Amino acid sequence: MLCCSIRRRNLCNMYQRLTRNLWLISLVLTVIILSFSTLFSKYPIFSQTCLTKSIGTSDVQTNNRNVSSSKPAIFIGGMPRSGTTLMRAILDSHPLIRCGEETRVIPRILSMRAAWKKSPVEWNRLIAGGMTEAILDSAVRAFVYEILLHHSLSADILCDKDPFVLKYATYVASIFPNSKFLLLIRDARAVIHSVMTRKVTITGFSQTDYRQNLKMWNKGIETMFQQCQQIGRNRCMMVYYEQLVLQPKKSIENILKFLDVPWVDSVLHHEELIGKKISLSKTEHSSDQVIKPINLEALTKWFGHVPNDVRQELDALAPMLKRLGYDTKSNTPWYGTGDSLVLANMERMKENADFWKQKVKAYARQLPNNTNLFQKIS
Repeated sequence: MLCCSIRRRNLCNMYQRLTRNLWLISLVLTVIILSFSTLFSKYPIFSQTCLTKSIGTSDVQTNNRNVSSSKPAIFIGGMPRSGTTLMRAILDSHPLIRCGEETRVIPRILSMRAAWKKSPVEWNRLIAGGMTEAILDSAVRAFVYEILLHHSLSADILCDKDPFVLKYATYVASIFPNSKFLLLIRDARAVIHSVMTRKVTITGFSQTDYRQNLKMWNKGIETMFQQCQQIGRNRCMMVYYEQLVLQPKKSIENILKFLDVPWVDSVLHHEELIGKKISLSKTEHSSDQVIKPINLEALTKWFGHVPNDVRQELDALAPMLKRLGYDTKSNTPWYGTGDSLVLANMERMKENADFWKQKVKAYARQLPNNTNLFQKIS
């Protein structure tokens, strides 16, 4: 009897301990569940993260890549002072296209990526750290796409005008397979005269040395020319500034045909949309020029300004000039005859000289630290 009594008491104690433990476990589980419920409701990003993981990171990356790659895009480039701003203003006047001002950041990210690839040590470090070429290309594509998408007003065709982007045209073409490129070309003598007289600061260029500037122009345009050739005529078109301003209607018709964009008359009168659809940056050197209709004012300004000794060395200093078809022997080369549209524009500007003088003054370049930079001009 005594043994039975002891056994029953032990069983009873075990039951009580088990009951208390189960109650404690239930309490802990309840607290944990309530804590997670509160966390998910307060910070929904956690639930989104879990959902993303369940979908699969690779699927998300693929979707992003497909979206950014499929959108049509235009990249405008060339050596500075070659008409890239005029070209983008003309395209900006088309209802399907929106380029906007220079981003300045797109060439920089492309330059960084090129520097990584060029350095075997840096590239190997990236690969060793799990940063594959596919990951880097996806990141660069996403960066450029976000800039193009949000930098300006939405449009059917994205567009970027950053002159030095054309130095990386083959790479950009590979990550944006549905893109096309416009390479603006202008007589080096006109480019350098503009750089020096308007005091444009470009890395490697001088404000006084013609020889140095001709060498720098030759190096830059040769790289862009080669990049354009590698992409092929179906995706990269060379646009000569001289023909763009002398024969605007014919030139723009050919450009729009190349871009597979329908013709609209507004592309011949971009000046009417300045301050409306087309915005200009007061920090860019060309803004006070493109506010005017397409004209011939800057076409021959360089005539008679190239020193005689430099002229004698022109073919050696800048062999690309002759290769691109320019007359390097004459100090006043003949570019062609202006069409009726540009001649009418020139007459109109002459008749309303005071009006255009005030417009130029309103858009005169200002330094980036000027506090009045972003005042709207009507």
